[in-house]
Amino acid sequence: MSNWLFELQDVGLRFGRVQALQGCTLRIAAGERVALVGANGSGKSSLLRCLHGLLVPTEGRMARTPGRQAMVFQRPYMWRASVLHQVALGLWLAGTPWRLARQQALAALQRVGLDGLAQRSAHSLSGGQQQRLAMARAWALRPQVLLLDEPTSSLDPAGKKDTEALMADFAAEGATLIFSSHNMGQVKRLASRVIYLEQGQVRVDAPVALFFNKAVPSAATAFLQGELS
Repeated sequence: MSNWLFELQDVGLRFGRVQALQGCTLRIAAGERVALVGANGSGKSSLLRCLHGLLVPTEGRMARTPGRQAMVFQRPYMWRASVLHQVALGLWLAGTPWRLARQQALAALQRVGLDGLAQRSAHSLSGGQQQRLAMARAWALRPQVLLLDEPTSSLDPAGKKDTEALMADFAAEGATLIFSSHNMGQVKRLASRVIYLEQGQVRVDAPVALFFNKAVPSAATAFLQGELS
């Protein structure tokens, strides 16, 4: 039996005339911390959505091991409900009785330091607080795999620090972490492996130390020079 959580073989994704992904072949194992990097439009978000099952590849083959997953988006959607209910509803939809869902939601909010705001409207929170709330919603489901799409791109330094700390904690608890980022410092701090995409193709797949020592194909050199300057 395969030990891989994800196995992609020549995966492609097309939207009409737009080829979002092409020829993507990779494997991801449990416990890895994988960063997806590349310029805007390189395919990072499309690949994350395929891994999460939100998009179905139009070419190639993708196998996903059954298990609980959660995804945190760059701009998390908040409906008109309290902070507590934002988390409890996800648990209830997953089959948890409502009273227990509320208890578990409060524990998740305590985990991210938002329990004191449980009765507040989610729309009244700052951007950093909303991102922590999104992390609480994900953590409450106890996912085996946590996928994050540019989770700190719109946050101030304090919000970025808080979110990174939560990501590191989730990884330390055994979750597989797969995230896209333009922040190379963040990639260095959090990732064990880097996948560099260009025009929908996987051009580099390397351990983080090897990637940043520039012992990589020239495809990523110009990108790194721009991002690290």
